[in-house]
Amino acid sequence: MSDSGHSVFHPTPCALGEGPTYDPDTRTVWWFDIVGKKLLEKRLADDTAVVHDLPVMASAMAVIDGDRHLMVCEDGLHIRNPATGALSLLTPLEADNPITRSNDSRVHPSGAFWIGTMGKNAEPGAGAIYHFFKGTVRRLYRDITVPNAICFSADGATGYFTDTPTGRVMRVVLDPATGLPQAEPTVFLDRNADHAGHADGAVIDADGLFWNARWEGHCLSAFDPSGALVESIALPVSRVTCPAFVDGDRMIVTSAFTGLSDDERAGQPHAGRTFLLERTFRGRHEPKVLL
Repeated sequence: MSDSGHSVFHPTPCALGEGPTYDPDTRTVWWFDIVGKKLLEKRLADDTAVVHDLPVMASAMAVIDGDRHLMVCEDGLHIRNPATGALSLLTPLEADNPITRSNDSRVHPSGAFWIGTMGKNAEPGAGAIYHFFKGTVRRLYRDITVPNAICFSADGATGYFTDTPTGRVMRVVLDPATGLPQAEPTVFLDRNADHAGHADGAVIDADGLFWNARWEGHCLSAFDPSGALVESIALPVSRVTCPAFVDGDRMIVTSAFTGLSDDERAGQPHAGRTFLLERTFRGRHEPKVLL
């Protein structure tokens, strides 16, 4: 396992840090504390950081244009005004189900948004994975317990996801123009390979490497397109949750302290913080989502 050369990107600890994304047009990084109902923002141009309180649990956000963001929340998709923070509900999603909330989500190169939901207490099979494209929501996969590792190849022809408790990361052929599956998923990574921890959030770099946060694994691991482990980067926290590229060549990684005992938190003083990996990556920026 290699040394990360990390620094603390933001000192505020998140109970459940998730959903990091970067807007290169404004050089702003966004991420969430899901259970803390917080949106965290850091502007790289002046190193200014802000923590926004939210009225609902939220887990992911994508840029629509310079004046609008699309936020994935426990009751649906909201348009957010980045200047004022005002939210307006665009599309309800499981709004009539108080058991569930949103989780891991990511934008496909076509502008489609894959959105995962799960039980607030990880109730078995309570969640699903949805596809949102140009205003239409479709359910892709049902009976999901903890959706994670949603990400896509640069050409949009391959998608990845996991239901974390299964121990298997799946790979599926996609229509590059829409991000819709064209075949049944196949196994990309299997728990029997004895990799550290459990698959959480992931992102694909420009070389096709699958960078995967490893919950309970103290690391971020990279796998090549065959599923072979290329590298694991050590981090000082056990519950590593999700990576995102910043400026193309750097990476931030969120983490969580939820569920840790007092003794475990004392042994992990950085638990829940967000880290910047000080090395050169071949990253890609997130596409804009299409309404």
